[in-house]
Amino acid sequence: MYDYLIYNRLKKAGVAQKTFHIPGHKDKGEFKKLFPVSAMDVTELPYSDNLHNPEEVIASAQRDIAEILGAGASFITTDGSSSGVYALLFAAAQRGNKIIVMRNSHQSVWTGCRLLGLEPLIVQGEEVEGLLCFPDLEEIEKLIAADPKIAGVLVTSPDYYGKIAPLDKLSEITKNYNRLLLVDEAHGAHLAFGDKKGYAGLYADAWVDGAHKTLPTLTQGAIVSVNNGEIYPYIRDGIDTFRTTSPSYPIMASVEYGVKYYANYPLKIQNAKFAVESFLKECEGVLPMVVHDDYTKLLLDCKPLDISAETVLSMLEGRGTYAELCDGRYILFYLSPMIELGELRDLKRKLVSITDNKKLAGTYKENPPIPSADRSYSFQYALKKPCELVELEDAIGRMCAKNAGVNPPCIPVIVAGEMVTAAAVRTLEGAKHTFGVVDGKIYVVKK
Repeated sequence: MYDYLIYNRLKKAGVAQKTFHIPGHKDKGEFKKLFPVSAMDVTELPYSDNLHNPEEVIASAQRDIAEILGAGASFITTDGSSSGVYALLFAAAQRGNKIIVMRNSHQSVWTGCRLLGLEPLIVQGEEVEGLLCFPDLEEIEKLIAADPKIAGVLVTSPDYYGKIAPLDKLSEITKNYNRLLLVDEAHGAHLAFGDKKGYAGLYADAWVDGAHKTLPTLTQGAIVSVNNGEIYPYIRDGIDTFRTTSPSYPIMASVEYGVKYYANYPLKIQNAKFAVESFLKECEGVLPMVVHDDYTKLLLDCKPLDISAETVLSMLEGRGTYAELCDGRYILFYLSPMIELGELRDLKRKLVSITDNKKLAGTYKENPPIPSADRSYSFQYALKKPCELVELEDAIGRMCAKNAGVNPPCIPVIVAGEMVTAAAVRTLEGAKHTFGVVDGKIYVVKK
């Protein structure tokens, strides 16, 4: 059994400490009552160690995490997966000025490319049943073989919908050409446990796990791991560059807890998989539920029901149940190994009750296809040009100057350097929440 080192140290020391240091709440008064964790919310003290230069309890915790994850080294970050993605790109920038990325890459990938001067080479797979498939491996290999300035590939796996990339085959390609395989595994921290199918740590040079997404960890807790000793100094330098100098100790402790909890109680993984399998079996012929490669991403497909996904979501929320997202066709229920069969059965009862409502029949509206834009100029070129805000309709045929997309899942519909298409505009107009859209306008390069 692994001990929860950071938590135990903070819990023990917090009993008698005198708070002549930051933070400002001082573990006093109403704040202490409202936020019981305040005694553990400390700064770098003699007993608490220092995340930027760990020598004691944090260093031991990170070594344990690396051992559990099968990594050469692992680093805790309290800034979410985004800071970890920046660290991966920082390492890539030492190898070349280009990086192959997927169309469905998270916004942090594009932001990192912008900050580090990397040119993202976009590859996009086919759309099947409203979802993007992984791009053609031959296309990726041809790009790598033709250009020595390509540092490697950064892939999101699993994606928001539970699709896992062919990391084994990607690893063969990148190793053959001495390039990097970097994985944004923000949605797959749980894959390190159980059968490890699709786990990035088996193939990647470095990867990021969003611990808070599927482990019992506080929001913003994440881990950056590396298995390639050559890029270890750059990963560490990148983490120090982008990680906050005031890390949250409760979040830090919860990251260690989340990893060690599943290591200590592996049956949680088996029980969760059994619960999902049982639920899916019970839904056969009743609800069109879809699970791809990752059992923690559960989708309700509203197209075969011919009912509005947005209406189903709204009615579900009215009954006290909240999903992760709705994209117009699928409602995503984001699970974790903490899920129990009783919760899934309660979800089924509510969904059956809602979808049996005859008034909803015929309300489904088809989504526009996922845009595949004309990339006339480079990402970096477009970012450096003078730009202006224009109405979405007026942007059609113009060059995009800043990424615009849908949130969640926080992926761009149109990327800087691409020509704005009517399909992209339709998608942005129909989305409930977007980024890069300001009062119905987007940034385009000035004529």
